[in-house]
Amino acid sequence: MLYKKCQIRSSDGLVFKQGERKSLHLGGSTHQILSATRCSFLGFFRNPRTIILFLFGVVLCFLLSSRVTEVAEYYGTTMQAAEPFIWTFGDSTAILLISLLLILLFSDLPKLTPFTPFHLMRTTKKRWLISQLLYIMLCTALYILFILTVTAVLCMKYSYTGDLWSETAAILGYSSLGDQLNVPSTVKVMESITPIGCMLQVALLMFAYSLALGFLILPGNLLFGKKTGMFFALLYSLYGFLLDPDVLGKMLGLETWELYRVRSIVGWISPLNNAVYGMHDFGYDNLPSIAQSLMIFGGILAAGIIISWRAVKKYNFTFLGT
Repeated sequence: MLYKKCQIRSSDGLVFKQGERKSLHLGGSTHQILSATRCSFLGFFRNPRTIILFLFGVVLCFLLSSRVTEVAEYYGTTMQAAEPFIWTFGDSTAILLISLLLILLFSDLPKLTPFTPFHLMRTTKKRWLISQLLYIMLCTALYILFILTVTAVLCMKYSYTGDLWSETAAILGYSSLGDQLNVPSTVKVMESITPIGCMLQVALLMFAYSLALGFLILPGNLLFGKKTGMFFALLYSLYGFLLDPDVLGKMLGLETWELYRVRSIVGWISPLNNAVYGMHDFGYDNLPSIAQSLMIFGGILAAGIIISWRAVKKYNFTFLGT
């Protein structure tokens, strides 16, 4: 069958020739996913939830990074620009607090905009679900990047840009002050990686933990309705908090020497501890490596995607208004 050679401009601006069905199918699917994702960001920066999220993020960064600046100010030393972020989010409490704010942003998942009925008519539920997952990933990456930038700006008075560990890091690493402040500045870390490399690993672990939080909220809301995903996210956070070695040790009345075994066990089974850079194996602990923690988070994300895909097949979309 011959097709007449002519150009057709679709309503979404895609120009193609009749007969080019294969290229249209491949390019169209990607375009539909990106278009649905772009619509999810409509009004994103004017959304009160987004504004509150970023404002609270600034406040938390200011409060959590104060212990870092106090050390540099007291000893009159400087820090590498990446070190404040590494130390601020070197313990489970800081990561837990900063990730809990994302529940506010993701509470309305899945994102239903005035354009959602249009996208559902022109594409499949599978592509629409991919756009929702992509939206969660982009929001989480933007949030982690914002937190990293704010932390660096708050401590820029004492920082420099060279990729070398500072005198402040040496003080924290060679003394007990680092343990007292719960910062992951140890001699082993400083000998094995540069500050920027360490910062990237800390940010990647935070991203994976926060992304898993969003991938729990989405299937929860798809399966059981709005707000249910927030309940799952709170359980996810509470589970990590209760499995903190210090908290668990106090609850069980364990002695200090018994916490080593507890630390080794919860380092594997707690997602929150998998997100803490200091809770990894640096050659002398029975703890997961960075790669193994990322594989654990990958399993959580895969489970969230599978459950979301099964849930969206039976999800009843309800649109009110015009």
